[in-house]
Amino acid sequence: MSRDRVKKADRPNDGPSARSQRRRRRALAAAALTSVIVAAALLIFLPPGQPLRSLVSSGSPGAPRAAIVDQLDLTFPNPGFIRTATDMLEQAGYEVDYYRGREVTVELYRNLPEQDYDVVILRVHSGLVAEVDETTGSETLTDYVSLFTGESYTDTKYVEEVREGPLGIASSYEGGPEYFGIGPTFIESHMNGEFDDTTIILMGCDGLRAERTANAFLSRGAAMFISWDKPVSATHTDKATERLLRHLYVDQHPAPEAVKQTMAEVGPDPTFDSELLFYPTGETR
Repeated sequence: MSRDRVKKADRPNDGPSARSQRRRRRALAAAALTSVIVAAALLIFLPPGQPLRSLVSSGSPGAPRAAIVDQLDLTFPNPGFIRTATDMLEQAGYEVDYYRGREVTVELYRNLPEQDYDVVILRVHSGLVAEVDETTGSETLTDYVSLFTGESYTDTKYVEEVREGPLGIASSYEGGPEYFGIGPTFIESHMNGEFDDTTIILMGCDGLRAERTANAFLSRGAAMFISWDKPVSATHTDKATERLLRHLYVDQHPAPEAVKQTMAEVGPDPTFDSELLFYPTGETR
């Protein structure tokens, strides 16, 4: 991945036991509904971009859930990585939802916290934010990132959110296709609901170049954030994340140890010398 830029116009935990109790209560409540009522509810409340299979899964109530958000499928598809990641998560007992390319919309991001995912893997471009002075037009490149959607930018949608800064205009290169980009302010104040002790793995560039984006996810209830400190190629992040998932969900190692083992095995990105990091530091889970 190149060093992407996202323009914007603004200036500048419950533990596992509590989650299990909530899920048991939800399972008991669900059992009291008839299948007709459940079907109607699904038709009414199905969020944009949400695969129907995730809401009518044959998995057992209370099973952990994971999402793979694959915006990179638009430019760097890797079906092998998706199959391997899904297989490892499913073998570890997770129900896995997969969102690809154009399904990665602003509304998908907006509603992610409400979907009760335990793991969210963001295989997406992420770019350093360029803050634009509306008076002079000058740009200041920050050291924190926004996340690409797969939703093409148009000046007739999300007008206020783009003008005020939670959303940006994201492009991988000058003159390239433009998409809506999700800034940290969007994560903090424009998402719906709360994550529930969720692990966020951002596979894109510069996610932990600074702590701004990581802290935005933690403010929404995420437990931990794993990403790169500099740009990273799609090939290298796929290879490293596959190893990371194996250490996390097959070997069942604590996240800091899994990240350390991954780096020992695959090393920094050979082009950009970026390293995979775990945040917040000092955590042991």
